[in-house]
Amino acid sequence: MDAANIAPTLRAKDYKSDVAPVWCPGCGHFAVLSAVTKALAHLRLAKERVAMISGIGCSSRLPAYVDAYGFHGIHGRALPIASGLKAARPDLTVIVAGGDGDGFSIGGNHFLHACRRNMDLTYIVMDNEVYGMTKGQASPTTQPDWAKSKLTPHGTGMRPFLPTAIALAAGASFIARGFAGDPTGLTKLLVEAIEHPGFAFLQVLSPCQTFRPEQKEWKHLVHPSDMAPTDDPVEAARFIQADDGMALGLLYVRRLPVWQPQNQPTATPADLEREFAL
Repeated sequence: MDAANIAPTLRAKDYKSDVAPVWCPGCGHFAVLSAVTKALAHLRLAKERVAMISGIGCSSRLPAYVDAYGFHGIHGRALPIASGLKAARPDLTVIVAGGDGDGFSIGGNHFLHACRRNMDLTYIVMDNEVYGMTKGQASPTTQPDWAKSKLTPHGTGMRPFLPTAIALAAGASFIARGFAGDPTGLTKLLVEAIEHPGFAFLQVLSPCQTFRPEQKEWKHLVHPSDMAPTDDPVEAARFIQADDGMALGLLYVRRLPVWQPQNQPTATPADLEREFAL
């Protein structure tokens, strides 16, 4: 990590902004916010060298609650924005935050190509298997028989998206799963993800107490992965396909070339302003 990014000792609370979260009581995203600030404090990252990028959704409010640079973009476009920022400012630590709807539906195509491009980004997807901000519609990770949405009263009838399997197939070099109810384990995974050189994908099971109250049971269902982290994609694929979706920990990590544009710019911002001037 660039020595210029290292800050004097700060505590986790020093990375929290003055904006009070508006998430529902009991939302798992509170724990994700706490884990993010703890990870930044552990890594002693200078606030002015950290940028958090998000799209739209409950989870995408995260940048507002972190005292660092942030950008709240449009739906499903967090990864393109983050990629552009990292291309222009490779010295920054860029963390991307979103949910299962933002990341796997509207932004699904961007997710695939971010995995294979392997820029040095950390992508946190807070997965609660529902669109919470728009009052409870099925998302790509919702089970086919979930029939509590007015839009899909008989369930979706479709197999759920498997984020870790898709990430592996698309070429991600770091794949992990954490749980909001395991703040210590989640913080550790975040530290490892930020330190990983390349695209680090972290799926966080983050219960939605309002529209998926049954997810309170997740605390009884999650369990540590019984597979040591592997750099073998075949071994990882076998494990992920047999997994119940509740195994926590680092599942796959591999050193792959990190993509960064090598060409020099052919125009300055002033050139672009002149070109687009009306």
